[in-house]
Amino acid sequence: MTVPRHHHARGLGLTSASMRSKLLNELRLSGIHNEKVLEVMGRIARHEFVEEAFSSEAYKNRSLPIGHAQTISQPYIVALMTQAALGAPGTVKPRRVLEVGTGSGYQTAVLAELVEAVFTVERIRPLTESARQRLQRLGYRNVHFGYADGMQGWMPYAPYDAIVVTAAAQTVPPSLPDQLAPGGRLVIPVGAGKAQKLLLIERHATYFGETVLSDVTFVPLLAGRI
Repeated sequence: MTVPRHHHARGLGLTSASMRSKLLNELRLSGIHNEKVLEVMGRIARHEFVEEAFSSEAYKNRSLPIGHAQTISQPYIVALMTQAALGAPGTVKPRRVLEVGTGSGYQTAVLAELVEAVFTVERIRPLTESARQRLQRLGYRNVHFGYADGMQGWMPYAPYDAIVVTAAAQTVPPSLPDQLAPGGRLVIPVGAGKAQKLLLIERHATYFGETVLSDVTFVPLLAGRI
């Protein structure tokens, strides 16, 4: 795993320790207990992943627009999904993770600092291209980018130890659980409108277990490419 270089290009005010510390305390109070996830999120410069007009909001616990009717998820949701993908203490740490919905690349970066390889697919070409450029500039070398229909996962590189989906499906696309390795974990928001649930689906020897993690609101997961 490559340790990236973190750039802080937009002023000391945005990257101050106090702003990040306040955010991390909020995440802890909200139930994020994985210290590795918290350490990584405290280190990554989230303002690098949002439009400059929203830089002052980058370290607040809120989602922000990134164009193309998409958003960067609020830090709590990123932390919750990452924590679930990594598994409970004592479980085998995932090595290879598929992310469905690259977006700005922020969730991608968090995962890339915690696992050996991230495979990320995005259906909106300008987003995948800008995320690739951004993450390469920031020094990430263990991320593989795909311009593809995330509903289908990314079969050539399957199976995955974990899959993280950053948009809400009406129902779980059957191709995604099928691409999990034995013992693998799928974290996915499911539902429409305000009736979405964040699910953790775990692949056991003879069945898939399902746990509801939280009520959530995501943009919809859509088929095809644009």
